[in-house]
Amino acid sequence: MTPDPAPRHPQVAGVLLAAGGGRRLGGRPKALLRHDGVLLVERAAGALREAGCAPVHVVLGAGAEEVRAYAELGGCVLVDNPGWGEGMGSSLRAGLQSLGGTGARGALVSLVDQPGIGPEAHARVLGAFTGETSLVSAAYGGRRGHPVLLGAAHWAGVVEAARGDQGARAYLRQHSAEIRLVECGDVAEPYDIDTREDLGRLRPGGAH
Repeated sequence: MTPDPAPRHPQVAGVLLAAGGGRRLGGRPKALLRHDGVLLVERAAGALREAGCAPVHVVLGAGAEEVRAYAELGGCVLVDNPGWGEGMGSSLRAGLQSLGGTGARGALVSLVDQPGIGPEAHARVLGAFTGETSLVSAAYGGRRGHPVLLGAAHWAGVVEAARGDQGARAYLRQHSAEIRLVECGDVAEPYDIDTREDLGRLRPGGAH
């Protein structure tokens, strides 16, 4: 029996960082890799939707035109990041800035290249949202990972600190005492698809 989808959470938007060019993968955009025949960008956006995020903003960069042409992302807001080559920080800034005027009070940030993290972990972190000052992170064996929930009160600080490939890391380090960790190691695996060797973790489906 298929479980009922999580209730929508209009106060928290999903932000999927899907702009990476896959330099160590031979230049294949990560969003266009497949896992079980599904594009990673579709899988990751679906995890945010199933967890209850509304809306879901998908930040695109490398291969953006192909993603728009081939990925089924109905209902998502597609955000172009022309500066994606600067690193993940630029995509995080673009994603958070795209939420202006949406009424969102929080952002659940996820990465496109972590197919082992599904809707269960996202829903668990989302469930810890308490308002605009929320700062919540998934944990795996007590070690902080993704997804990360950023209450709106933190967005300006994250945008200011997000540079290079650091994303929100510097900001979270500065505010570590405020972070609520939510253990997700029993429902997800936080591996990344970064190198050619990592491609072995993707079940049949190959790259687009």
